[in-house]
Amino acid sequence: MTNFISLADVADIDALIQSGREAKANPFADQHLGHNKTIGLIFFNSSLRTRLSTQKAAQNLGLNVMVMNVGQDSWGLEMEDGTIMNGDKAEHVKEAAAVMGRYCNILGIRAFAGLLDRDKDYSEQVMNQFRKYAAVPIINLESATRHPLQSLADCITIEEFKPVPRPKVVLTWLPHFKPLPQAVANSFSEWMNRRDVDFVVTHPAGYDLAPEFVGNARVTHNQDEAFEGADFIYGKNWSSYVRYGNVLTQDSSWMVTGEKMKLTNNGKFMHCLPVRRNVKVADEVLDSPQSIVIEQAANREWSAQAVLKEILKNLETQR
Repeated sequence: MTNFISLADVADIDALIQSGREAKANPFADQHLGHNKTIGLIFFNSSLRTRLSTQKAAQNLGLNVMVMNVGQDSWGLEMEDGTIMNGDKAEHVKEAAAVMGRYCNILGIRAFAGLLDRDKDYSEQVMNQFRKYAAVPIINLESATRHPLQSLADCITIEEFKPVPRPKVVLTWLPHFKPLPQAVANSFSEWMNRRDVDFVVTHPAGYDLAPEFVGNARVTHNQDEAFEGADFIYGKNWSSYVRYGNVLTQDSSWMVTGEKMKLTNNGKFMHCLPVRRNVKVADEVLDSPQSIVIEQAANREWSAQAVLKEILKNLETQR
C-alpha cells in the first residue's frame, strides 16, 4: 500500500480488516515498524476521533507524530495552480506539501468539501495536490468525497457484531438543519458494496448519492420498509448531491427512535459521530444496548493502525 486515499488503494479488504482486529488484540506487536519515522497529521477541518485515534495508532507503531491545523498553526494554503497569489493565502501547496514531505515519512490529510462547487469537491483537489507534491505516502483522514478510515472501522465493527454470515445493513439519512458533506455516506456505501452484506440505502426524495458510490445497493424512500429485519442501522445526514449542498428537508420523522429500531432484527445502531441527540437520533436509541457507536469509534484506532502498518511495511521494502 503506497497511499490510503480510497478503497481503490486496498488490495485485500478481508486481510486489512483482520489486521485491524489483530492490532486490537496486540497493539504494540509492530512498534519496530515506525522506529525513527515521523507522520504529519494535517487538518484543514475540525476533528476528535480522527485526530486522537490516528495519533494513538501511530504511537502504537513507534512513529513520531506531528499535528498541524492549517490556517491556525500555519499559513493559509493556496491550492490552485497558476493563480496570482494576491489574496489571503500566503503559501502555495507546491512548496508547503514538498516541505512537509521532507519532514515526514507519511502525511495524513483532512479536508472537507466546501459544498459550493460539486465538480471541484468531487475532483478531490486538496488530496490530489498533496499526493502530487509531497512525494510521501498520503492517508485520507476524510476528504471531500470519502472517509475510508471510518469505513474500515465500520467494517471491523460489523465483523465483530454480525449475528449472521450475511447481515442486512441499512444506511439511513437523518435530519439535520445544516448542510453536511456526502463523504461518510459515500465511503460507507463504497465499502459495503464490496462486502458480503444485504445493503440498503434509505433517504427522502432528492438525497440520492452519486451513482458511483451507491453501486448495487437497494434504494428506497420508505425508511420503515428499509428497517424491517435489519441487523445494522447506520445513521448519517448528508446534503443533496443533485441540488448540490442544499438542505431540502428537515423532516423530523426520519429521526431514529426506539419504535423504529423495533422494526429491526434486534439491530445494532451505528453512527460515525459526532451526533446531535434528539435531532438525528433519540436518546433512547443512543443510550440503549442496541447502540454500538462507542465500540465503533474505538475501532478507529485499529483501522488507522492497520493502514499505517501496511504503509510502513511498504516503506521498509523500499529501503
